Amino acid sequence: MRDFLEVLHEDAAKDPEQRARELSRRELPKRFYEKATYAEIDCGFAIHLDGRPVKTPGKTTLMLPGEALGAAVAAEWNAQEKVINPATMPLTRIANSAQDAVSVRFDEVADDITRFAGNDALCYRADDPESLIETQRQLWDPVVDWAGDLLGGRFVLIEGLIHAAQPDSLLTAFRNRVGKETPLRLAALHTITSLTGSALLALALLEERLDADSVWKAAHVEEDFNIERWGEDAEAAQIRAYKRTEFDAAVLILREG
Repeated sequence: MRDFLEVLHEDAAKDPEQRARELSRRELPKRFYEKATYAEIDCGFAIHLDGRPVKTPGKTTLMLPGEALGAAVAAEWNAQEKVINPATMPLTRIANSAQDAVSVRFDEVADDITRFAGNDALCYRADDPESLIETQRQLWDPVVDWAGDLLGGRFVLIEGLIHAAQPDSLLTAFRNRVGKETPLRLAALHTITSLTGSALLALALLEERLDADSVWKAAHVEEDFNIERWGEDAEAAQIRAYKRTEFDAAVLILREG
């Protein structure tokens, strides 16, 4: 089996639209069931297709920890039409990954998120123009300051692209915090970190310091700046909308998982 983190890195390097195209090019299975439902069992909520439980790719019964997530995953299955397209089922994909892979490689995934914190997008600042610099200050400084206070230190801010190491004590505190999560929530946290480029924004969501819209806005400061100057490209808008769907699925897991 290929290393799970290798797959995570490859997926993070692709835009979600590319991942969707790759999934859609595969021969997708036809929808074979009339109705998807969720049912409470001993360990949580299972998804049933005409009464038969859904299995993960690893051949275990897919389990969700709460009713809200069970209902949302069942809705993904009910939304499938002639074929079953995983590209349109982000909750199911995250849950499958959590159950089959993150549960057995938990430390590797937590370490990977921590590496993002050591090279966080919010710590790399533009050196011009002043309007972009000021927007970054307004939206990013409160998050960076809050995260430093929470973790017991100060994050280093960098102008330009030259890497500067963050304090080991901060990264250790960050790793200890995310290491307390369940595999499902950690998988969601990794998804949010990859989509935003910021483990600090993911942490702000985890700790309910920021809501989803505020995190999404902060993650797209430079993109929105360029849109204001040059206009929005239709394909880029489509990719962003797809990313938002993935992001919202991960946020739901943090809220309900």
